[in-house]
Amino acid sequence: MSLEVVYGESRNRMIAQELVEQLQQVVDEGTVYLGYPVLATADERVEVDALLVSRAHGMVAFLLADSLPTCDEEWTDFIVEQDRLFAILESHLSRHEGLRKGRRVAIHPETATVFASTPPTEAPSELEGFYGSMETVRDWVGLLSPMSEELERNLQAALQRVTTIKPAKKRSLVTRDGSRGAILKEIESGIANLDRWQKAAAIESPEGPQRIRGLAGSGKTVVLALKAAYWHSQHPDWHIALTFHSRALYQQINDLVTRFTFEHTNDTPDESRLRIVHSWGSNARAGVYSLIASALGEPARNWSYARGKYGMDGAFAGACRELLEVARSHDVRPIFDAVLIDEAQDLPAEFFQLVYLFAKDPKRIVWGYDELQKLSEAAMPTTDELFGTGPKGENLISLASADGEPKRDIILPVCYRNTPWALATAHALGVGVYREEGLLQHPDEPALWRDVGYNVVHGHLSWGSPVTLERSNTSYPSYFPRLLVAQDSVVVRSFSTRDEHDAWIASEIGRNLTDDELEPDDILIVLPDSYTAKSRAPHLMRHLSRRGVQSHLVGVNTSADVVFQPDSVAIAHIYRAKGNEAPMVYAVDSQHAAEQFNVVTRRNSLFTAITRSRAWIRITGWGSQMDPIVREVETVCSKGFKLGFTIPTSSELAKLRHLHRDRPEGVEESLRKATEGLSVFLEAYERGELDLLDLPPALRTKLIHSLRTDSPDDYR
Repeated sequence: MSLEVVYGESRNRMIAQELVEQLQQVVDEGTVYLGYPVLATADERVEVDALLVSRAHGMVAFLLADSLPTCDEEWTDFIVEQDRLFAILESHLSRHEGLRKGRRVAIHPETATVFASTPPTEAPSELEGFYGSMETVRDWVGLLSPMSEELERNLQAALQRVTTIKPAKKRSLVTRDGSRGAILKEIESGIANLDRWQKAAAIESPEGPQRIRGLAGSGKTVVLALKAAYWHSQHPDWHIALTFHSRALYQQINDLVTRFTFEHTNDTPDESRLRIVHSWGSNARAGVYSLIASALGEPARNWSYARGKYGMDGAFAGACRELLEVARSHDVRPIFDAVLIDEAQDLPAEFFQLVYLFAKDPKRIVWGYDELQKLSEAAMPTTDELFGTGPKGENLISLASADGEPKRDIILPVCYRNTPWALATAHALGVGVYREEGLLQHPDEPALWRDVGYNVVHGHLSWGSPVTLERSNTSYPSYFPRLLVAQDSVVVRSFSTRDEHDAWIASEIGRNLTDDELEPDDILIVLPDSYTAKSRAPHLMRHLSRRGVQSHLVGVNTSADVVFQPDSVAIAHIYRAKGNEAPMVYAVDSQHAAEQFNVVTRRNSLFTAITRSRAWIRITGWGSQMDPIVREVETVCSKGFKLGFTIPTSSELAKLRHLHRDRPEGVEESLRKATEGLSVFLEAYERGELDLLDLPPALRTKLIHSLRTDSPDDYR
């Protein structure tokens, strides 16, 4: 272990770094926060230049003096400042139950004022706290008393503001030990602490851009909300935008930012300065795109216009491209002091280039990127690909950072949302690890498996090599294997008909709400197809209603910005569900992922549905098409949730991407008709009823030429 340094916003980075170097000589483990936390009362805000939390040395808040006291009056000013810091710190800590002992604060916060050198006049006698030079503070810290492990954990949670993440639910209806509700109650009652990677991502504030990446469920959304609240409290005059791709994330992000801001400032955020906005926006609510359009005096294009002109997949990119062309022909006046972007992997490069133009120097743009959210995607886009380059091809954005500076590129390696069994199952289905026809897709870089939390059991992470992978025991919290059972965490079920399927779902959810002691907003039903969701959901809702279970289709029976309601089970199509999570998730109609047309997109949708689950996932479907999904899930379960496959070579990977590429709208029907016609011809040919010579000469020539031109390997 060593002293961990988290670089918040320091008034004087050089002096703060000198303090760190002194502390590193006497403190073997713990965390020192620079420029953090922000402490406020109803009337004032008190600066903390550095704060040490160490099990061996307790807690110390430091003030770094800009000058030396030369007389008694100046000494009085320093004493008043430190006394005020102590009072507000003690008041803040006393608000947390885990930091109280009876009527008193369980921990005595030490305070210190550190001067650049020894003051020329002696300090008044009987001072409380420490007043001295850099050289003497080191020895003083070394003599401080330790604190318990539990107290340190509670203290870290209070300082990091994450105690507000703990759900408001009391789960008062839980009466039986071992029920699912009781298990959730135990999980939720645990103290939330940021891990060392999340700490750096949430607090470290470089003078410029920052990228935060990790698997879905690694805490990126919480980290971005914390950072937005921290910046807003430090710089209340800044114009900050926190944006995202999935509209259904609005409720969650708004709630987090509001609570975190209140923890810092004892007040709600100023919505004219800290704006939580969708990336695009709508007629009812502004988005980053529409704010930029307004700044340019241009109309904001809506979904209907953009889809009609650029197609569904290219709609937002096309709308942003139009605005970008206008912006590049104008003298742009930036409107944002900082922009934080969640779900960056779902947003086009044109959006990032707009944000770059409209962010003030030094371009405080922070983006959270989901690793392996799109399982077949090429390597993560470079900063040049996202933000473009300068007139001479130079980099506009750099993620390099020197030692002793805030990190600009942070990986969050621990997945807190998904159990290791659910995540392994999701990857097995998404990649096609146990698919009879072979792999469907694979990341560009084999080493990425290790980056996202897998250990190599056998083989090597190299092209063309057989490999067996399993989730590392450091890639998930320890309470999963302690409280949950793999066989119950991941369950697959298939039915003959849709009615049987829906009746079972309703029966299980009824049991979840009674026997399991879950609550309606603990449950999420995910539909795989956004186009058919409005016609599909009513069938499920009728079955649920017969069981006395109220439900709603997100965005139809409710606002698109709100997913969960206290007394109703949420049903959401995959795009509404994305970015949200629930303890119990039903990934229904999973046979959708076995269809061959655009199979990669369908498998990615099933992957996303499974990774919405925080504890239990039910993968369900109906009809014979569900059979391969059942086989693949049962195989990964029987293998102890290990993934065993041969990594494709680069040429094999290129072939996979060609064979399983997405096709445009309307192609599916053409493919179906062509397949049916070809089947009829081949059957007649095999019966001797038709011959190639019976085909029209032009068609026969074109067919023979095409078969000769294409490589036979393309069809293997």
